[in-house]
Amino acid sequence: MAAERLQFHEMGLDDRLLKAVADLGWSQPTLIQEKAVPLALEGKDLLARARTGSGKTAAYAIPVIQRILASKQSVREQDVRALILVPTKELGHQVQTMIRQLTAFCSRDVRVADISRKADLSAQRPILMEKPDVVVGTPSRVLAHLNAQNLVLHSSLEMLVVDEADLLFSFGFEADLKNLLCHLPKIYQSFLMSATLTEDVQALKELLLHNPVILKLQGSQLPDSNQLQQYSIKCEEEDKFLLIYTLLRLQLVQGKTLLFVGAVDRCYRLKLFLEQFGIPACVLNSELPVHSRCHIISQFNRGLYDYIIATDEQSLADPGAAAQTPAGKGKKKSAEKQGKTKDKEYGVSRGVDFQNVANVINFDFPPTVESYIHRVGRTARADNPGTALSFISHTELGLLSEVEEALTGDHGDSVLKPYKFKMDEIEGFRYRCRDAMRSVTKQAVKEARLKEIKQELLNSEKLKTYFEDNPRDLQLLRHDKELHPAVVKPHLKNVPEYLVPETLRSVVSLSGRRKRKRMREKSKPEGVVKTSFKKNIRGTNPLKSFRYTGGKSRKGKAGQS
Repeated sequence: MAAERLQFHEMGLDDRLLKAVADLGWSQPTLIQEKAVPLALEGKDLLARARTGSGKTAAYAIPVIQRILASKQSVREQDVRALILVPTKELGHQVQTMIRQLTAFCSRDVRVADISRKADLSAQRPILMEKPDVVVGTPSRVLAHLNAQNLVLHSSLEMLVVDEADLLFSFGFEADLKNLLCHLPKIYQSFLMSATLTEDVQALKELLLHNPVILKLQGSQLPDSNQLQQYSIKCEEEDKFLLIYTLLRLQLVQGKTLLFVGAVDRCYRLKLFLEQFGIPACVLNSELPVHSRCHIISQFNRGLYDYIIATDEQSLADPGAAAQTPAGKGKKKSAEKQGKTKDKEYGVSRGVDFQNVANVINFDFPPTVESYIHRVGRTARADNPGTALSFISHTELGLLSEVEEALTGDHGDSVLKPYKFKMDEIEGFRYRCRDAMRSVTKQAVKEARLKEIKQELLNSEKLKTYFEDNPRDLQLLRHDKELHPAVVKPHLKNVPEYLVPETLRSVVSLSGRRKRKRMREKSKPEGVVKTSFKKNIRGTNPLKSFRYTGGKSRKGKAGQS
């Protein structure tokens, strides 16, 4: 069957595009790319549903670039020919990067601009005045530029792409999208890409598509159990911290790991807790500047960090939810303040391509089935294996049953297997966890939150021009530094061997590791090397081997005179 599959060189693509595809190491197209690219090149509208990590971005980017290259052969006039709408800034940055990689050998002919970032309209105006071939942005940002007449699409636009279409309405872009359509020409080709086919996607289909080809590829919204292993374990609040400490400190979870929590406070609470044991982790949430968020993701993809603690905030998915809850005047003010600092176009679990993620841990269980799919979809991407582990408290059992019903296997069995971990064997670590938790107070969390935002704002804004001139310094900038508002107790960083369960001692050799570390430190001296005279044999010690002969020669000389 593999021999019958359509290859990239059989799709009639430009040689420069084929060369870029080869440089990316794509030997053959994924299923969505094999089906969507030829249909798109024929000029058909597409509604494609394929699971996360299946290569949807390239499935629309390749035909968009190919059509622009083809039109450039006959039309020399520079104009905006393609508009790509995304729900989040992080996804906008990722799409721009993908298109730049695919246009590596034709960058003069196909230019791309990402306007999703929250800069002044006047700052982005010069970029749009150059009329890039492809514009990437969120609906609200594109609409703002259209209203300011920085961007004109009604005469030149040929292709419209809506990526992660199932999230656009849930991020509150419905009104912006409808207003944006007034600025588009009557005839253009449209692509809708989505991981799920919801009512919102059906509504978008009615708005944007004309006689579309509907591609419903993988039946399952997540990879099968051979590629993605999903586990759940029932544990209450204190047990969650105890278990995460054991898994990370004893390195039972190996490889790059995403830890999802439900709120920003929880993000810092978990980071400070792990800091107590010397476990570094990055924080990713809606309060951080977009430059910092994109930088954290790119460094994580390059392998600088092993752990990211990310929020998947429900308030962002439903912006009206906060306003509907009854609150006093004081609470309303604090909610307004929070609304100002949080970025409504933030999304980490949605569409962003974290590379080579081995594990996803739901420290707090996601509130919806769609959220679970998007979170877990960060691992087991393409053909890579992955593991998802969810911690379930008694209040989250209802959410678990919803996910289990939605994701039943081929034989009607649940895809979430119980994680058989004997909690009673790690009771010896409980007092250490309680000791650490006593230091992670509400005040410490608040201080950590403020300190991190101040640091990232400084890195993001004030040093932006410096980093542009000194890109190597930007690469050295780390986001997993210890915040330390909590009192850190040094003894917690070491794990005594007697506390490690007997069943794990063969796997985790802590004492042996320390001995090897000491040996390495001794074998690699730094600075001035101090030699021990006691160890040196007679003859090499200058104090013992030294013989003074100067006095005799002087007497001899005196006798001669």
